[in-house]
Amino acid sequence: MAKIPCGKTRPVERPYEIWQSADGSWTWKVLKKYQMDDNKPFARAFCAVSSPMTYGSYDLGDTYIADYTNYARLISTDYD
Repeated sequence: MAKIPCGKTRPVERPYEIWQSADGSWTWKVLKKYQMDDNKPFARAFCAVSSPMTYGSYDLGDTYIADYTNYARLISTDYD
C-alpha cells in the first residue's frame, strides 16, 4: 500500500494546503488527509476552518474535501 503524502497531522501554523472562499470570509487549512485520491466522493481531511462564526479563531475537525474544493480556491501548498 502506498504512503499518503499528507497522512501525518501538522500544526495549524504549517498546513499542507490553504483554501479560501471567493469573498475571503472562509479559510480551510488542511492539516491531514485520509485518502490519496481527493476526487473520491467521500474523501475527507482534518482541517482548521476559520469563518465569520469563529471570530478570528479556528474550529478543528474532519470535513469532506469536496466541501471546500467546490467553493474555494487554492491559496498555497506545502508538502515538504
